[in-house]
Amino acid sequence: MSDDIPKIPDHEELEKELSDYLTKKYGYRIKVISPMMMPQTKDTQEALKKTDLSEKIKFDLKPEELESYLDQYVIKQDEAKAVLATKICTHYNRIKYQFRKGRSSREPMVGSVKNNVLLIGPTGVGKTYLVKLIAQKLGVPFVKGDATKFSETGYVGGDVEDLVRELVVEAGDDIELAQCGIIYVDEVDKIASSHQIIGPDVSRTGVQRALLKPMEETEVDLKVAHDPISQIQAIEHYRKTGKREKRTVNTRNILFIMSGAFNDLAPIVKRRLQKQGIGFGAQIHSKEDDVKSLKQVKAEDMIEYGFESEFVGRIPVIAVLEPLEVEDLYQILRNPNNPIILGKKEDFRSYGIDIKFDDEALHCLAAKAYEERTGARGLVSVIERVLLPFEKSLPSSSIRYLVITREVVEHPQEELKRLLKDPDDPIRVQRYQRMLNEEKSALLDQLSKKQSHYIQNYPLVFTPERVELVVDHHLRTGLPIEGIFDETILLYNQIKVFESDFFERYGFKVRFDEEAVNEIISRALQRDSSATVICHGISRDYDYGFKLIFDRTGQTEFVAPKMAVVHPQVFMDELIRESYRHNPFNSGESD
Repeated sequence: MSDDIPKIPDHEELEKELSDYLTKKYGYRIKVISPMMMPQTKDTQEALKKTDLSEKIKFDLKPEELESYLDQYVIKQDEAKAVLATKICTHYNRIKYQFRKGRSSREPMVGSVKNNVLLIGPTGVGKTYLVKLIAQKLGVPFVKGDATKFSETGYVGGDVEDLVRELVVEAGDDIELAQCGIIYVDEVDKIASSHQIIGPDVSRTGVQRALLKPMEETEVDLKVAHDPISQIQAIEHYRKTGKREKRTVNTRNILFIMSGAFNDLAPIVKRRLQKQGIGFGAQIHSKEDDVKSLKQVKAEDMIEYGFESEFVGRIPVIAVLEPLEVEDLYQILRNPNNPIILGKKEDFRSYGIDIKFDDEALHCLAAKAYEERTGARGLVSVIERVLLPFEKSLPSSSIRYLVITREVVEHPQEELKRLLKDPDDPIRVQRYQRMLNEEKSALLDQLSKKQSHYIQNYPLVFTPERVELVVDHHLRTGLPIEGIFDETILLYNQIKVFESDFFERYGFKVRFDEEAVNEIISRALQRDSSATVICHGISRDYDYGFKLIFDRTGQTEFVAPKMAVVHPQVFMDELIRESYRHNPFNSGESD
């Protein structure tokens, strides 16, 4: 019987339900905040902080699911994506398992080794991007630091531990969440020793040793002697409680990911392989063979490169990323999730200018970026050089769209002059319209093939015309299409609530037909408004007009077409005239 008793919602659930209801009812973004509903004592605040970690972090991901997610954003690097997805999912699912079994409150398993990862690859191949994507997907705090910073300061422990403290800041002062974060240390190859006794090598070796304990397990004190803020907080706490507060972060479950170019590592691996007579001739210089040899790197190679054996032992997982060729750079630009093109479109859209890239232009940009020898970073440099003149001049003109062609990439200044001289060139207009239609058709086709859950679950809301409306708004604004689908559902509900409220208030049933609903939703999206505001604006005279018609004909139900939205006064005048035309005398006048 107890299973049949409905669960009583807590105050947060009640606040959410009330907020959602009021938003749909009145069409505004309303959020109910009720601190008096459940006064939070210090104990309840602490209890809220101890929310199940599985609710804070997406622990239910499987390696193939995470790898599939990375495939949507990262071109090439299949082996690195597979390694990262597998080991990171295993790391966090093991935390989930231990949390469920209650091991988090007891001593960890003796000899347990963390899956710290080392990424080896040249600049611009996506090492940082991969790690950031994973941290974002998992919902864990993420901190990035450069190993060169540690070696330059010569300070052995402070900077390394500061990364752990930054995790707490990223976690919103939630220590438990911070203890499951990711620390990413870039350019770690720069702290390798060259086996000299004096000079910077002492500092480099010192940084390696400073990283040893955090990479395995240690307690990091959040209170820092040289940080005045933490000292003031400690004094204030002692003044209030008479107790000294010791807040520490345990690094047992903090995942460390290291990365570096390791330019001189391949020859070391090759020498070892040649001595063993494995797979390599006497002279090997190609990049492809460099990558092949790096994939066979062992601990002894890392030690010869200049790392302490204890440091190497704490990085059991190594993934090698491949250099990017011209075709890879082209595929990056073609990827719909690529932040380089999306970011540049957003730059121009902030001035009200829509920008499109044709395929030849993308090929040309990729070829020029490859010459930079900086991987994907070269794409940013090349695109900025090409588009900077347009970004400077077009906002002051009347031009509202721009098509990037091969000619624009190769001769930006000449093409800019030509564009400003003849902005209405018919060929340019046709090219832009063709690209816009192709982009729209491809997106509609993609939505149809994927059978979007929005279309499946909300068939009344998402008619073919309304799906097209969503796609048009996405192409015009660049807003995430999922967000526009959600907004459209909200707007549709607001229209239905308005129809119901109008009947309750005035006694007349008004129903907007499909074309009218589309027009209301379109206007609300374009104005970043609510459908309720649009409906109230067009219906100011509805009650008076409907009353006149009722007195003449007795009609109480009305259908509002698109005209009622576009020209509400014309619609109402015509409706009244039509009723008088068909009913020249009411019952009282005929007597």
